[in-house]
Amino acid sequence: MDEPTTESTQLPTIHRSGRTTHSQNQGTFRMHFNFPGRGVPNHDDHGYGPLSTVVESFLDPGTLIRMHQHRNEEIISWVPAGVMRHEDRQENSLVTDSEHLMIMGAGRGFWHSEETFPDDPPLRMLQIFVRPHSLGLEPTIQHEPIGEPTPNRWRHLFGPEDTDAPLSVRNEVDFHDCRLAAGETVAVPTKAGWDTYLYVFEGEVDLAGEPLDYTESAVLAGDGQATVTASEESILVAFVLDPDAPITRQGTIGR
Repeated sequence: MDEPTTESTQLPTIHRSGRTTHSQNQGTFRMHFNFPGRGVPNHDDHGYGPLSTVVESFLDPGTLIRMHQHRNEEIISWVPAGVMRHEDRQENSLVTDSEHLMIMGAGRGFWHSEETFPDDPPLRMLQIFVRPHSLGLEPTIQHEPIGEPTPNRWRHLFGPEDTDAPLSVRNEVDFHDCRLAAGETVAVPTKAGWDTYLYVFEGEVDLAGEPLDYTESAVLAGDGQATVTASEESILVAFVLDPDAPITRQGTIGR
């Protein structure tokens, strides 16, 4: 009789980072900047491959961020609760909330404003900056409904162009989110030859035997598979990316 086969228990190399200390306070608009490359030893880039920066953004009700320009970066607005109101010089008037995702491909230049109305709830969101593969691309905007999340499962929200993700960015990054109930376990998303940046938006999880708390993060590099188990109800996001993808580094914010 053949011996039973067992799944490999090899873990990737895990580089953990605590809550960021890089913040900017503009009163009713506050930002905490997460730099995924900063937690990796001997890594000379604040970003990690095409993923430049993950910004935890807070907007109080009645906040207006006036019209301003971005260039040469892909800007993703992920809003798990509340609303973010967008206007731009292409005459778009859009509301991004838990049922919609927005991606601005700034390319050679894109002007927009952001706002919360006085009767909107306080907003906490992620604004994600991806480095495109080329400079001076055509400016684009995507604003699409996203399916209901399934508890304890990863939801694929954007990926490289020509994939089956609901929205796309112009480089080699896939983005997933997951709402994980206390005591539940999921495998961290992976792709052969790529690495993963994991961020805890809410809650606390156990990652490969060690805690990863609220707003902490980790880069999982190399081959192997890791799981996370929620110590309490948690919201997680994961970026699966090619660390060697060609990138540009001339974005307005996501350099």
